[in-house]
Amino acid sequence: MQISAGNKTAIIVGASGVVGGHLVNYLLASQNYSKVVSLGRRKLDIESEKLEQHIINFDKYGTYAPFLKGDDLYLTIGTTMAKAKSKEAFRKVDYTYALNIAKAASENGMNQLMLVSSVGADSESVIFYSRIKGELENAIKELTFWSIHIFRPSILLGERPESRTGESIAKVIGKGLDFVLGGLLTKYKPVEAETVAKAMVAKAQELDSGIHVYPSHWIQKLSEKEDALRKI
Repeated sequence: MQISAGNKTAIIVGASGVVGGHLVNYLLASQNYSKVVSLGRRKLDIESEKLEQHIINFDKYGTYAPFLKGDDLYLTIGTTMAKAKSKEAFRKVDYTYALNIAKAASENGMNQLMLVSSVGADSESVIFYSRIKGELENAIKELTFWSIHIFRPSILLGERPESRTGESIAKVIGKGLDFVLGGLLTKYKPVEAETVAKAMVAKAQELDSGIHVYPSHWIQKLSEKEDALRKI
């Protein structure tokens, strides 16, 4: 299979989120992409000749499957239990919607998938959130992409459309514990959403085939390595 290193088309699903917002900016700025397609429930307040936007209904496969054609799929959709209101609704967004999108992209011949998962993702976890993330990862790995890159960030730092009080508290606790324990909890240290976006775009340009999983502390290190980010 011949994989393009330039003049690529990027598809992003979840551009209105905290990571997705940064992703759109980096993709539009990247010389490796000639076209960026955003699929979502609402239009982004961004104007660019490279940007193509489509309003879709995640419950209706036909509204988005035809648009999932290109080179690299950036999948960043997700919700919270507070917003979803129930485990069933949460699973519908974080598992069903995400997997259906990935399946459509795979069937349409897209080459690379860049997925935002979460630290602690494990299909056998007793924690519901982590279990759903793990189940999604397992299902994604069965798809026929040339390469799959799974990013497992810890708590994300950055402006969000909605308030997440629990995460705000966790950020403070995480920073405090990191100071007290001298970095022993690096795996769970909060990470900037912008850093995750940079890492995703950078790794997509390396054209590594196969399945790759990046823990949160690896993503953190990218912010300290400017050379790696120049690949964007």
